[in-house]
Amino acid sequence: MEKVAGRQVEQAQMRQLLETGRSEFLAIYGRRRVGKTFLIRNVYQKELVFQMTGIAHASMSQQLVNFTAELHNAKKNAEAVTVPDSWFLAFEQLKAFLENHRTPKKVVVFDELPWIDSPKSQFLSGLEHFWNSWASARTDIILVVCGSAASWMLNKLIHNKGGLHNRVTRRIRLEPFTLKETEHFFQIKNIALDRYQIIQLYMAMGGIPFYLNEVSPGLSAFQIIDKTCFTKGGLLTFEYENLYHSLFSKAERHIAIIEALAAKVQGLTREEIIRTSPLVNGGTLTQLLEELEESGFISKSLPFKKKVKTSIYRLIDQYSLFYLKFIKNKKTSGSGTWMSRIDSPAWRAWSGYAYENVVFAHIDNVKRALGISGIYTETSSWLSAKKEAQIDLLIDRRDHVVSICEIKFSQTPFLISKSYKAELEKKLAIFRSETKTNKSAFLTMITTFGTVENSNSLGLVQNQVTMNDLFS
Repeated sequence: MEKVAGRQVEQAQMRQLLETGRSEFLAIYGRRRVGKTFLIRNVYQKELVFQMTGIAHASMSQQLVNFTAELHNAKKNAEAVTVPDSWFLAFEQLKAFLENHRTPKKVVVFDELPWIDSPKSQFLSGLEHFWNSWASARTDIILVVCGSAASWMLNKLIHNKGGLHNRVTRRIRLEPFTLKETEHFFQIKNIALDRYQIIQLYMAMGGIPFYLNEVSPGLSAFQIIDKTCFTKGGLLTFEYENLYHSLFSKAERHIAIIEALAAKVQGLTREEIIRTSPLVNGGTLTQLLEELEESGFISKSLPFKKKVKTSIYRLIDQYSLFYLKFIKNKKTSGSGTWMSRIDSPAWRAWSGYAYENVVFAHIDNVKRALGISGIYTETSSWLSAKKEAQIDLLIDRRDHVVSICEIKFSQTPFLISKSYKAELEKKLAIFRSETKTNKSAFLTMITTFGTVENSNSLGLVQNQVTMNDLFS
C-alpha cells in the first residue's frame, strides 16, 4: 500500500476504533475524489475482510449481483454464492461469512452508500437490522460506510429518525488536503515543487488528491495545468459535469447555483441567487444550498454584525471556479494555452479571488501566524452601506481588536503605492464610521511573498501573513 499523505487526525481516529473493545459504526463522507476509499484501504489494510462499492444509477438487482461478486471474492474459494432476492437475505449471507472469519477485528465497508440505496430497495432497513440485531452486540465488527453525497449521508444516515437513529458511533468529514498535506503528498511522490508552484496548482485544482495525482515529476505548475486542463484527454477537461451529476439528482439546479456564484466572486445573498439564476425561493433552494455547502462546494458566511438572512454564499471549490473561468466554452486549447494567459486581466482577476479562497480554507493558519490561536474569534466579511468599501475577511477578536485582512496574490513582494495607501485608509475610515466599533482596527496584509516596507506601509500595516504561514 502507498503511504498516506497527511490525514494524521483521521488516521488516529480510525485506528482508535480497533482498540475500543466493542463493535463500531463509522461514517465517512466528503466530496468526490477526496480520497475516502484510499484512506480506508490503507488504515484498515490488515483488518478489511469485505468491501462493496455501489454502482451509480444501478437497480437493486444489479447492486445485489455486485454484492454477491464481492462476497465471493472475499471468501477466496471456489464456493458459489447465490444471488439473494433482498438486502435482508444479503446481510444474512454476510453475517454467516463474518461468523466463520477468524480475524480478531473485521472491517466491513460499504462504499458509495447513496448509490447502493436504490429506490424501494430497503437497503437501509437491511443495514439497520444487520447492525442493531447482530453486529452491535459483538466486539469484533467495524462497520464503515461512506459516500460522496454529503447531504444524503447526513440526512439519511447520521440524522436518521428511524432504527439507525444515533447508531453511528464515529463520523469523519474528509476535507480536501490542506497546503501542508499537499506538500507532503508531493514529497512522498518525489515531486520537487516550491511553495509558490504548489499554491498555483492548489488555486486551480484545490486539495483534491485524485487531481493532484496527475502531477508528474519534472513539470512546472504552468505545464501541469496545461496538461490536465487544456490538452485533449486531460483529466480536468471534462470532470466538471461528471462531478455534479455523480453527486446530485437533477444536478442542473446545483450547477445553476455554482455558475451564478462563479459570476460574482464576492458572493451572493439568497435573494441575489434567486434573481441571477433560474431558481425559485422556498424549501427546494434551501436544500440545494445546504447540499452544496455540506459537499464543500460553497461556503456561507455572515457579514460583520449582520443578521442571518443577509448571509453571503460564495463559491469555494477551486476547480469549479477555474473550469468556468478558463475551460468552459473556450476555443483555445493545447500546449501553451495556460502560459499564454499569465498576467492577462482575466488571470489577475481569477488569481486574486482564487488566492482568497486558499486563505479562507486556512484561517487557522492565519490565526496562528497572528498569534491569536488561543483567543476567541469570529470571521466575517463587510460591505459598506453605499458599497464604497468592501472587506472580504475580518477577524473579530476577543482581545479588543478587529483584524482587517487585505489578501493580495502577486509574483513578487507586494508594493503598497501611494494611491493604494489612500484607498486602504479610506476603507478603514468608512469601516470605523459605519460600524461604530470601539475596537482597534489592525490592517493585516496576507500576501504570497510579503509586503515591501516603504513609507506607504509604515504605520499602516500592523501585521503580515505570507504563503509560508499557510503551510504551517
